[in-house]
Amino acid sequence: MSKSRMRALFCVLMLLFAGALMQDTPRAVWAAAPEAHDVSLASAQRVIDAAIKKADAMGLKMNVAVVDAGANLKAFVRMDGAFLGSADIAMKKAKTSRMFDAPTGALGALTQPGAPLFGVEVSNGGLITFAGGLPLKNAAGQVIGAVGVSGSSVENDLAVAEAGAAAF
Repeated sequence: MSKSRMRALFCVLMLLFAGALMQDTPRAVWAAAPEAHDVSLASAQRVIDAAIKKADAMGLKMNVAVVDAGANLKAFVRMDGAFLGSADIAMKKAKTSRMFDAPTGALGALTQPGAPLFGVEVSNGGLITFAGGLPLKNAAGQVIGAVGVSGSSVENDLAVAEAGAAAF
């Protein structure tokens, strides 16, 4: 038997062995990461609900996004009448906050001309460095996600984001 055929046979046997191992492994091992390490759908929904409640109380129409530990979109809502263009901004605020584990407003000063992070907004598919994005932390204080809000003034976006983050 040639070396290439032996390698192919070995690969097939390894795949079969790996499949057998996975079959015998309890499903709990393959389950999603526990909330201590990532944002659950239930938590993301709590953040969204609290942000919407705050926006309603302020008479605002907002876009609210929640991202998980990997900065992937976990939940999003565009309130009736909220600006279409603000949807992307809310998602990018959440993404930016998670990627730098900081409030987006705190990054703003660092991204001005002459500052150390000038130009960072054009990296990573586009980032937002004005207020409205906040990290979400687990009980141990580790950032495991973020919320981003857009649709009004920077101050109002931040107030609604804070209400959402407080519900986490």
